[in-house]
Amino acid sequence: IFHEKQEGSLCAQHCLNNLLQGEYFSPVELSSIAHQLDEEERLRMAEGGVTSEDYRTFLQPSGNMDDSGFFSIQVISNALKVWGLELILFNSPEYQRLRIDPINERSFICNYKEHWFTVRKLGKQWFNLNSLLTGPELISDTYLALFLAQLQQEGYSIFVVKGDLPDCEADQLLQMIKVQQMHRPKLIGEELAHLKEQSALKADLERVLEAADGSGIFDEDEDDLQRALAISRQEIDMEDEEADLRRAIQLSMQGSSRSMCENSPQTSSPDLSSEELRRRREAYFEK
Repeated sequence: IFHEKQEGSLCAQHCLNNLLQGEYFSPVELSSIAHQLDEEERLRMAEGGVTSEDYRTFLQPSGNMDDSGFFSIQVISNALKVWGLELILFNSPEYQRLRIDPINERSFICNYKEHWFTVRKLGKQWFNLNSLLTGPELISDTYLALFLAQLQQEGYSIFVVKGDLPDCEADQLLQMIKVQQMHRPKLIGEELAHLKEQSALKADLERVLEAADGSGIFDEDEDDLQRALAISRQEIDMEDEEADLRRAIQLSMQGSSRSMCENSPQTSSPDLSSEELRRRREAYFEK
């Protein structure tokens, strides 16, 4: 599935490309559409006189785009017209009277406070293609109506995309198979915070391991050890980090054993389960 992630404020570009499933639009092309709209609007406003207050107000910065990369609904609508696609407001009285079940549509474009994103059906399944997510989010048929209702409640404007979308590989493949999603994608900001947390954990463990290799006793690095232990107790399903934790605890117990009794047996094994390792680790440090 093609999924552009957020860059700057280019969510309109990401929204269109995720809808069409390819790199169809660039900021330059959308800017060109915005400038064309500005010129058409300027000519219409000039019909009322170039000295009028309305015309002077209109000559202020464009309402169809800004320097951050934001583009208006008019720009998105005109871009889709190139593909013979039309936008209809989902919660308009005219559309609601049609009583069309959302799962019978093919795609939606959603907007809230200058952020645009696409919800699209690929094959026989629905996906949230929000550029703020780390990847596509699978939406079940039973949850789709509730998801759209929740967006409306939060103040989103929702548009139904009408017309034939261009063919794409993901749609063809998902006509034949269904996918399952074991883990929901995170927001990009949450993913970055998670990676920073993992990086801090590894840095602390490395300091602890260096101390263990040097002396076998952790007395001089008690603060680093306690911090590493506190972070390591968090639920992190990463095999490489679990291996680091096993090695740190194994070395710490070996070092302590050497300082107290040379004949004391090892108390940790790489074959221990995660839960058993946690219990022994906590018992050791409490002691």
